[in-house]
Amino acid sequence: QVQLVESGGGLVQAGGSLRLSCAASGTIFRDNARGWYRQAPGNQRELVAAIGSGGSTNYADAVKGRFTISRDNAKNTVYLQMNSLKPEDPAVYYCNAKSEVFKSWEYWGQGTQVTVSS
Repeated sequence: QVQLVESGGGLVQAGGSLRLSCAASGTIFRDNARGWYRQAPGNQRELVAAIGSGGSTNYADAVKGRFTISRDNAKNTVYLQMNSLKPEDPAVYYCNAKSEVFKSWEYWGQGTQVTVSS
């Protein structure tokens, strides 16, 4: 089993920054992609940013240039640095881990709330 534990959410003023962390524990495939998704009330869960096992990244258009995803494989941890937060960014942010080889190997964190005050 794999556990993903997020931290770093909270309340920040518009224009401010937050850094989310997601630590994975358990039996983790080496070739795993990690990602951050978010879900606001009434909306579907959407991809925010993802990073492959080799370090390639992709971002949602809404966060390009403001958010940066990174990973520390030695710590099995992925980070999301969020700068210039906007009133449209509040949501529950979920961490994801999935194998790049075995499609059935995929796990989610419990989510962390990000709130932006204007």
